[in-house]
Amino acid sequence: MGRCSRYGVWMRRIDVRPLLAVCAWWTLEGLVTAGQLMTMQFGDEPVTVASALRRGLLSAWTWVPLSMLLLACVQRYPLDPGRRTRALAVYAAATALVVALRAVTIFHLNPVLGWYRDLPPFREVLLTSLFNNLLMCWLTIGVWHGLLYARRAHQRERQAEQLQARLTAARLEALHAQLDPHFLFNALNSAAEMVHRDVDAADRMLVGLGELLRSSLDHRQHALVPLHAELQLVQHYLEIEGARLGDRLRLTWDVAPGLDDARVPPLLLQPLAENAIRHAVAPRLGPGRLGIHARAEGGALLLEVSDDGAGTGAGKPGRGTGLANVRSRLECLYGEEATLELLSEPGGGTRARLRLPLRHAARSAA
Repeated sequence: MGRCSRYGVWMRRIDVRPLLAVCAWWTLEGLVTAGQLMTMQFGDEPVTVASALRRGLLSAWTWVPLSMLLLACVQRYPLDPGRRTRALAVYAAATALVVALRAVTIFHLNPVLGWYRDLPPFREVLLTSLFNNLLMCWLTIGVWHGLLYARRAHQRERQAEQLQARLTAARLEALHAQLDPHFLFNALNSAAEMVHRDVDAADRMLVGLGELLRSSLDHRQHALVPLHAELQLVQHYLEIEGARLGDRLRLTWDVAPGLDDARVPPLLLQPLAENAIRHAVAPRLGPGRLGIHARAEGGALLLEVSDDGAGTGAGKPGRGTGLANVRSRLECLYGEEATLELLSEPGGGTRARLRLPLRHAARSAA
């Protein structure tokens, strides 16, 4: 059992694809040669199918180990800058060896291959091998180099993609680390303000803050979360602000059905809601409206946070920590596929509009 396991590991380490490709190529070449031989006439003897296949396939298959020899030379000594002189010397020696081996093979297997009716001296066979096989050797070396460079290019492309993915993940992690203390500080500051005015309200705020932190930590390691989880997190945050603002905060929820499993970045709506409360609701003495909206539009998911304030939020460029963080995360995750706009409402107020690609979570079969 151990020997079979070691044999399996050894086989997995060896890439047999080049050998299979070489065998397939030279088999095809042998069949083509056999077809050509059947149209020829060697003296008065007709060429049979068996004879043509024997000559064509056996002659072509002798190229299999020779091609693998040239591949080994290319892999060991590629034409890289600074090593070309040595590589060309190795190729010249390998080509001479292949020409000689090909001549020896033809000379000794001629009774089976039947290339010569009367076998000439080895010197003539060697000279013929030089004329027939020299170009073939260098063409084979060129083909192996083309495949080698194509594989290197593919590996560099994969490495670049992996590096970009790691850089994006690192940047997102840094943005999460920047955003979490930001809203935590603001929430604690709000709770501290309420301790001396309304102990019960401060207690409710701290309970809501605990729920908010738990929801945040549950999804901290995920780049995307279901929309219902993000809405729940925003609800915890708005409960904290509601305990502070009381009747001055009036909430409106407008979430279209069928979007619960839509994938969105975590902590996406909370900074927008915080911005609206800070600029539109908190400065007012009377009640202020805050709306959370979600709907699908074509292949996009539209998330909006609206308020009925004086519209000062739309006039600002939105360079605060929260909004700048949202924009940076959208750029990392979606590139130009996602946008964030701050729009002034015709009747007064501001609407923060997020447009994301609509992607649903994969549902497992029951």
